[in-house]
Amino acid sequence: MSTITVRGLDERIVRALKLRAAREGRSMEAEVRSILTAAAKGTENDRGFGSFLTTTFAGAGAPEIPARTEFSEPVDLT
Repeated sequence: MSTITVRGLDERIVRALKLRAAREGRSMEAEVRSILTAAAKGTENDRGFGSFLTTTFAGAGAPEIPARTEFSEPVDLT
């Protein structure tokens, strides 16, 4: 595990972090770790490829697939 030090935080921020941590029932360090982890993973606005495809092709409908009229001869495996 790595350690970071953040200097120069306003006391109001530190107080807000302590209050937020208390509401969540964890230490301020655990709360900051949770906030940083969530921020590093991205936001709900970050979309995956599946979401991109869904948005891009929404309303396009199902593709038209022609009915199959020709069939191969079955293979005799005996």
